[in-house]
This record gives sequence, structure tokens and C-alpha cells, in this order.
Amino acid sequence: MQKILSYPISIVYYILFLFWLCVFHIIQWVCLNVFGYNAHRWSVAILNLFLVRTTHLLGTTYNFKGREKLPKNQPLIIVSNHQSLYDIPPYIWFLRAWHPKFISKKELGKGIPSVSYNLKHGGSALIDRKDGKQALAEIKKCAEFINKNNYSVVIFPEGTRAKKGEPKPFSVNGLKMLYKFAPDAYFVPVTINNSWKLARYGTFPLGLGNRLEFQVHEPLKISDYTFEEIFEKTEKVIKDHIKK
Repeated sequence: MQKILSYPISIVYYILFLFWLCVFHIIQWVCLNVFGYNAHRWSVAILNLFLVRTTHLLGTTYNFKGREKLPKNQPLIIVSNHQSLYDIPPYIWFLRAWHPKFISKKELGKGIPSVSYNLKHGGSALIDRKDGKQALAEIKKCAEFINKNNYSVVIFPEGTRAKKGEPKPFSVNGLKMLYKFAPDAYFVPVTINNSWKLARYGTFPLGLGNRLEFQVHEPLKISDYTFEEIFEKTEKVIKDHIKK
């Protein structure tokens, strides 16, 4: 019954979703080229507020716990499991005070209104998964950028979305580059739950009535740990809090 009901609701949702992306693509361009970085950053944050609010049509609610643990004016490496594309807007909106950037595959850097523009011009890293040298160079550049400006970067070390929320092994290389070239940063483990349920039927129709949970765990200062220690602690705490 839920799946049948979701068909017309999902159509309305996707119309609004595409509408916001197209409108804010123009707004982003104006903000960046006329008013500069901060105006562009806020245009992206507000776009993602609209995207988060639009998911309420699907009965989606959010619980983003633990933001009070995050240090201010410090670079952050936010390490998270990855369940669906609906992981992204909450990070941009709820963590807007920390200027979140992303480690993203290069394919997202073109062809998608608003999304591609922000990834290309907002300080994120666009990596080619088939070209390790290019990927590591981009991650290094992003690490140095967030370290210098006290921004944050979000990385999904599973590399791809986990089906039905089941976690995959974490990849080492990207995290190691961030650890090395953002030495003043904190690793911030975050566990996401229930995001996969929005895409339980695939891209259409969408799942209804889900509560997405984002749990921020205790930040770990890079200078206090070896890479092996911080990697092990980060992966363990994230996966220990994924709901089965």
C-alpha cells in the first residue's frame, strides 16, 4: 500500500526537487560571481534547506544529534557511512556553520544543476576513481584548503552507497591523505541510519515516513593519534552504531 501511495507523492517530490536545483543554479552563479564566497556558501545552504524541507512531503523527519561536540574554528574531517544521496543535504544544512566540502566522484562535477556548480566552485574535491594519482592530488588540495581556512570536509570511505544500510569496508587512502595534509584537523565520526529506506524501491518511487538519524560521535584530534589508531577508532564507532 505504501509503495502505491508513494507513486504520486514521489512525482510531486521530484518536480519540486528539480525546480529548486534549477532556480538555485542561477542564484549560486550570481552569488559567487557578484558577491563572493560567503554569499555563494549561503545560497548553497539555503538550497539544501529547501531540499531537506521538500523531503517532508515523503513523511521524512530528521534527528541530527551531537553537533554541540564539534569544535568551532577548527578544521574537521567528517567521516561517515553512506546510505543514499539523501545523506548530502542534511550535512550541508545542519553543518552549515562548519563550511562542509565533499570528496566526490568527478562524474558529479558536470550536468547536474546546482550540484555540479557547487562541487566545482565551492572547494570540494572531484576525484577520478580510475586515476589514483589524480584522486590523491585532489584530496591533498582539499585537505590543505580546509586546514588553512578551518573548514570541514565530508568523506564517505565506503566509496559507494551501502544497500539496505549494511556497512562496507572503509578505504584507507583518502583518509590517509586527509590525515597527512590537514594536521590541525579533527576526525569526526558520524553514523547515518535509515537514509537507505528512502531508496528502498530504487530511485522511484521513494520510501515514505522515514526518520533519518545522524549521530555525531566524539571528535578525535589528529595530533593525538597515529593514523592506524584514528582509522580503527573511527571505523569502529561508526559501524557500532549502525542499526540493523
